[in-house]
Amino acid sequence: MTVKVEIYGTSFCRHCVDAKAFLKAKGVDYEEYLLDLMPLEKDAMIERCGQKSIPQIFINDQHIGDFADLKALDSNGKLDELLGG
Repeated sequence: MTVKVEIYGTSFCRHCVDAKAFLKAKGVDYEEYLLDLMPLEKDAMIERCGQKSIPQIFINDQHIGDFADLKALDSNGKLDELLGG
């Protein structure tokens, strides 16, 4: 099964950069929506998760939350399950 990972953020947000680096280190490909370059995507993000803060991360269309939530999932072993590992 191919895992679909999406990140809504900006090119300059520190937590967005950290989330992308974290996923890259785990060998995870992701699609990113840079809200500073694609401002209309912010409305799509808010509609999908009800949050305005960034980053917002989705795995297989399931809202994960922000970078802290992603790290928490990794700490308790649930991230690898979601990623199919």
